[in-house]
Amino acid sequence: MTKGAVGTLTAIGVISGTSMDGIDVSIVTSDGVDAVSFGAGASYPYRPETRSALQALIAEAERALTEPLVELEAAVTADHLAAIERFIAEQAIDRATIDLVGLHGQTVYHRPDLRFTRQLIDGPAIADALRIPTIDRFRYTDVAAGGEGAPFAPLYHRALAQGMAQPVMVLNLGGVGNVTYIDGETVIAFDTGPASAILDDFVQRRRGLAYDRDGELAASGQVDEDLVAAFMDNPFFDRPAPKSLDRNDFHRRAQVVETLSDPDGAATLAAFTVESLVSALRHVPRRPQRWVVGGGGRLNRHFMARLTERLGVPVEPVEAVGWDGDALEAQTFAYLAIRSLKGLPLSLPGTTGVPQPMTGGRLNTPR
Repeated sequence: MTKGAVGTLTAIGVISGTSMDGIDVSIVTSDGVDAVSFGAGASYPYRPETRSALQALIAEAERALTEPLVELEAAVTADHLAAIERFIAEQAIDRATIDLVGLHGQTVYHRPDLRFTRQLIDGPAIADALRIPTIDRFRYTDVAAGGEGAPFAPLYHRALAQGMAQPVMVLNLGGVGNVTYIDGETVIAFDTGPASAILDDFVQRRRGLAYDRDGELAASGQVDEDLVAAFMDNPFFDRPAPKSLDRNDFHRRAQVVETLSDPDGAATLAAFTVESLVSALRHVPRRPQRWVVGGGGRLNRHFMARLTERLGVPVEPVEAVGWDGDALEAQTFAYLAIRSLKGLPLSLPGTTGVPQPMTGGRLNTPR
């Protein structure tokens, strides 16, 4: 298989997001432009030792600039391969029908200002093991050209949103929040600020919980409005789109909530996330008619209720429009793998700030 392939292709997409809560796998059949159909999705946990090692690295993320991280990348790769193998077996997929696998990998450091981004995954090793071509390093070309390297889902969102009333805002509430504004041919995308990661880390420290289920802890607390205003007094929110963030960019400043009780700290961090999302309206031409929400945060009832209240328009999980919120990110990288193989753009000036529409990704063929 070579770059520039034509016709409809079937790809498996795989990603572990910044929250590192699992490896998501899904399957998409598409021409890489408009025709899209998707199948099942599933999520598989990292082995505990792999996740612990990743969390330790995130705490000293600058190591990813200089250290080879050979053992950790091998562990991440092994867990991704196991997830793909399980997915193929559980879904009874005939391997002969899979044209390629899109591997996002695990982001461990993202600094577009340094023209540097790093996702741990060994694409060639997985191609050899599966006997299926893989595509990895999706973000590298974009960042090297001066783009933000994120978000990378907008072109998939545009393909899915055909026929919907527009403008529409597609929000991903993952570890970091990002939005895609779609109004006909106008596509604008950018990271909005902290989302699930900043609250997850707080409840992990305070309660030993992986996340605030349904936003119950945040809903039970009182928001410190002065702290929220101080958090929002950050030049990032005034920067024009496109723009992107590293998972930990706001964590140090947010440590002032440690003086609050558990409920009040959670409520304040949740309110900060909501206000950062509202501020996204500064950077789009028209107010969206609706917001559709993907990512784990769509399951947080407190987030969703507060967003609906603040935005004054419908705010619904992506399932309301027939999409699979648990599989959306994995589907994105299946779709982008097809586009990469065809030499089509993965990012645009309005989505990542690259000087021109830009393709990317590295094709790895089995040896």
